Amino acid sequence: MGFVKEFKEFAVKGNVVDLAVGVIIGAAFGKIVTSLVSDVIMPPIGYITGGVDFADKKIVLTPANEATKVAEVAIHYGLFINAVIQFLIIAFCIFVVVKAINAMKKKEEVAPSAPPAPSKEQVLLTEIRDLLAAKK
Repeated sequence: MGFVKEFKEFAVKGNVVDLAVGVIIGAAFGKIVTSLVSDVIMPPIGYITGGVDFADKKIVLTPANEATKVAEVAIHYGLFINAVIQFLIIAFCIFVVVKAINAMKKKEEVAPSAPPAPSKEQVLLTEIRDLLAAKK
């Protein structure tokens, strides 16, 4: 019974729920970024580069042979370029979000309060020190 109780406490903690929500939102955000890169960003880049579609770019190591049923072996560097662009967009978005959160946290921070008033003992010791200094 102890194991089940521990697991239940772990599973319903706020951090686990927040993590689950983050993963779900991240997956949905990934689809949006993929669409942004493939449908919005890459077509103009392809147009600028003369109609080049990076997704189709590859280096064929072994061509396909239908007679022997050998599949093509190729390095798809265009897909890698698309993945790098997606990563840069996601990294930039995360940077902007973190920067905005940090800015909000700074606004929430209260100005440092005045140092606490000295205790009675400190006041008495200060007076004694000043009296001894005056006698010299």
